[in-house]
Amino acid sequence: MTSMRINLLAGTVLAGIAVAGAARADVTIGMTNSLSGPAASIGIPYDKGVNAGITQIPMAGGEKLILIKLDDASDPSAAARNAKKLIDENKVDIIIGSAGAPASLAAAGVAFESKVPMIILANGAMKPGQQDWQITIPQPTTLMLSAIIEPMKKAGVKTVGYIGFSDAWGDTVYDALMELTKPAGITVVTNERYARPDTSVNGQVLKIVAARPDAVMTGGSGTPGALPHLALAERGYKGLQFSSHASTNRDFLRSSGDSVNGMMIPAGPFVVHDQLPANSTFRKAAEDFKASWIKANGEWTNDAFAAYAYDGWLILADAVKRTAGKAKPGTPEYRTALRDAIYSTKELAGTNAVYNFKPGSPFGSDERARVVVRIEKGGAFKLVQ
Repeated sequence: MTSMRINLLAGTVLAGIAVAGAARADVTIGMTNSLSGPAASIGIPYDKGVNAGITQIPMAGGEKLILIKLDDASDPSAAARNAKKLIDENKVDIIIGSAGAPASLAAAGVAFESKVPMIILANGAMKPGQQDWQITIPQPTTLMLSAIIEPMKKAGVKTVGYIGFSDAWGDTVYDALMELTKPAGITVVTNERYARPDTSVNGQVLKIVAARPDAVMTGGSGTPGALPHLALAERGYKGLQFSSHASTNRDFLRSSGDSVNGMMIPAGPFVVHDQLPANSTFRKAAEDFKASWIKANGEWTNDAFAAYAYDGWLILADAVKRTAGKAKPGTPEYRTALRDAIYSTKELAGTNAVYNFKPGSPFGSDERARVVVRIEKGGAFKLVQ
């Protein structure tokens, strides 16, 4: 695992080895993230999104924002250790991360026990009872999948085969699919699973093809999320294919190639921001993000996962600004005040949602945060509705 501490002075990013004992006028943010391992295709965009955020907003409420990064290598145990290290040794005021639900769940559990607020970047990564200390940036899965039920019905879909990760994210997508399809008169006929490190899903796809569903829904993400689509193409499957907003990722598109041409998915507005009206709130936020991205990372990459992390930074910085003067950073009182400020966020415009939070309600997005897109040849997203 690696660690990095980032200080922003006059707009310059200075990277070095993280050490304890930051000046307590600073607000210290800890980030555990998957910069290696199976979830790295998501974690690396998250990292760059946060880089863009701290480049744009290095201070809030007159206080410097100090970022300490740790790589959890896509390992939940490592994510839990990272969270404990960040809290016990680095005395962070808040945690952000990680890539993938398993690692995020592990870190979130440690943060909750220590009463440290956490901004979760992975969907399906919160346990009941922890909502008062944690928020999730990606849109709720049920909200997003509900957008593709109508296209399924219009296409005459009566049966759907499901294949997803054998973890919390795979469960989250399956549960949302089951909840939404029954009232629509659509039957889910398979529930196949695979692990993120797997290199083949041929056996699972053979079972799906044998069930002859009208459509297939996948519950994966990033590079490993491409496996079912590639296997379906190899078997000559001709039915419709759908996935979740977790597939709005450049590595997913690159790995899937032509196997996902024509597939419709729900997405946050960021991935089609240049197709939105010129006066769109999301278009303005995306343009600000793009400018900060280029400054922080160089060449522009239109990746929704990076945008989620950037939005997380906007929410964090806004809360820090509103917490200024209420308590001293580095204390339990400050962590509580920061948590309260996050949960009082109102109409904060980001790249993927206009965020509103309240205690016990960890998702800050609504119907404004979703569109339906079609994947076209060459990996382009086309706005459908």
